[in-house]
Amino acid sequence: MKRETLNSTLWISVVTLMKNEDLLCDPVSGECSPAELPAFGAQQVIDKDHEIIYVGDPMCSWCWGISNHLQELKVNYPEYQFKVILGGLRPGGGEAWDQRMKDFLKHHWEEVTKRSGQPFGYALFDREEFNYDTEPPCRAVVASKKWLGEDVLAFFEEVSKKFYVDSEDPGQVEFYKSICEQFDIPFDEFMKEFESEEIKYQTHQDFQLNRQWGVTGYPTVLFKAKEELYQINYGYSEFAQMKDVIEKIKKG
Repeated sequence: MKRETLNSTLWISVVTLMKNEDLLCDPVSGECSPAELPAFGAQQVIDKDHEIIYVGDPMCSWCWGISNHLQELKVNYPEYQFKVILGGLRPGGGEAWDQRMKDFLKHHWEEVTKRSGQPFGYALFDREEFNYDTEPPCRAVVASKKWLGEDVLAFFEEVSKKFYVDSEDPGQVEFYKSICEQFDIPFDEFMKEFESEEIKYQTHQDFQLNRQWGVTGYPTVLFKAKEELYQINYGYSEFAQMKDVIEKIKKG
């Protein structure tokens, strides 16, 4: 397998098989493409010689699909920091919540289940109104770092589970109360962080940073070796596949 840094041409082309306005997901590659963002400053901060960097969005269905394999990757490489960068799949949302959108999502979620085995609930489609805005759950994960540090993968996945399985709305701050309880995070303090301008800014820094790296879809996993970034997956991948790429990079 050819290795290339992310400032070169990505080694796998994107094939978009389904489209609903600007929301793009591909059942073949197992990735979701993010919306474009307005200009917003970002600072690149990578302070370790070797890191595994996961770029994803809690409302990206393929990110929910790959979650078990990410946990396995994290457990099997304890010597490396496992960093989570929030993708910003559809910040602001805005798609019409009509039958076309519901049919698109339902079909896509069924594809994720077939490939990954991850469960989905479908009560969301009974709602008359819903804004598929992925900024609030991304911001919630960033806010949780005050208590969890960089070890936020489990929080991220609980957000995805509550949305995809329980069909609850992550755009409502009360959505996060039970998740905070799981992680012993004081909910009143969490709400202050969640609504703060600083956390909003940090969240948008993540959105801009992964685009600056050349990430074009989620989930993406990167491996940082000194000053180089290597892409070790594109879309849905299982643990064995990602491990194989990391080991090849380590051998040079």
